[in-house]
Amino acid sequence: MSNKPQGVIYVGVTNNIDERVKEHKLKIYQESFMAKYNCDRLVYFEIFDNDKEALIRERRMKKWKRDWKIQLIESMNPSWMDLSINWNLDFNNYRNERK
Repeated sequence: MSNKPQGVIYVGVTNNIDERVKEHKLKIYQESFMAKYNCDRLVYFEIFDNDKEALIRERRMKKWKRDWKIQLIESMNPSWMDLSINWNLDFNNYRNERK
């Protein structure tokens, strides 16, 4: 996740990307790093068959140099477009469910 091209980069792991992206866009956790830096763009993601592989990849990527992360993002998404922009994320129902 990021806030803008070449901006803040956040690396995380989830087993439900739709729900996690909604949480970031709605700033559900207002004191979080994501809310503080307005990281609401999904600029890159990978899919894994099992949780263990995903966690190993996340730990490795968190140790990477910033330049390496930028190169990875730009190799697949050179304009830093929000990849979730056309997803059917129902924000109204999500807000009501969280109450």
